Amino acid sequence: MTTPRSEELQALAQRVADALPVEIAEEVVLTGSVSRGMADAVSDIEMLVVTREPLELEECFELACAAGLEGLDTWGAQGGPARRVSGYREDVPLELIWWPREFAEARLDALFAGEVSSTADALAHGVPLRTSGVLEAWQERLREYPPELAAAQIEEAALPWGGFTPAGVVTIARPDERLSLMEWMFDGAIRVLTIVFALNRVWVPTTKRLAARVAPLAIKPDRLAERIEEALTERDPRRALLVMTELQLETVLLAPSGPNVDRARTWLAEAAELLR
Repeated sequence: MTTPRSEELQALAQRVADALPVEIAEEVVLTGSVSRGMADAVSDIEMLVVTREPLELEECFELACAAGLEGLDTWGAQGGPARRVSGYREDVPLELIWWPREFAEARLDALFAGEVSSTADALAHGVPLRTSGVLEAWQERLREYPPELAAAQIEEAALPWGGFTPAGVVTIARPDERLSLMEWMFDGAIRVLTIVFALNRVWVPTTKRLAARVAPLAIKPDRLAERIEEALTERDPRRALLVMTELQLETVLLAPSGPNVDRARTWLAEAAELLR
């Protein structure tokens, strides 16, 4: 069910899109929680603006200003073809990402070449605010998640789980190693999610609203989102590491056999036994 806030923010996003010149912005896509109908009181508006030609950042600022945005700024890496502009309109925060058409097509190709990114999920659930048919074509292409791509992503995600002695991982369970522990567990959680979404042939999303995102998945460890939360908030470092290690092990046991997966099964089982 679409939230009332989503409807309000989509209407505002439409007004912004309508204010962008058609001869420059050929495709405007609403993404994020608003496009999914899940926006709440703290949600912002995220939009992808596909332009016919590359734009300079100053040009994007000018177009955003003309569309009614105030307090403009930018973020992220500079120098490439992508541009990013943030600002406010009617006290609502907005983020506009500007991609020239050629770059957008290359980004889509990169996803099918194995790049792990939430871009595919954002486009698959995007809502056209202005379209020449480009978004529809992208979404049609994204309906297929190639099995060979899933297999490669699963193997890549399992790569770090082995190759050194399982006892080595216990060293980050020391009381004074919280940062090392959190780095390992954060990376582990992301890799678990990469494997789970690949197993279900679903494009990986962002980690926001994780419980809702994993709920419909048919193949996953029990209490996936809850156990990630437990591992990251458990105060006892050894217990936290055990929770994550057991989750990692259950995840690779669901995955098809492969060199990295098979090694990870053995290694994670030994590491979990050491932590118990």
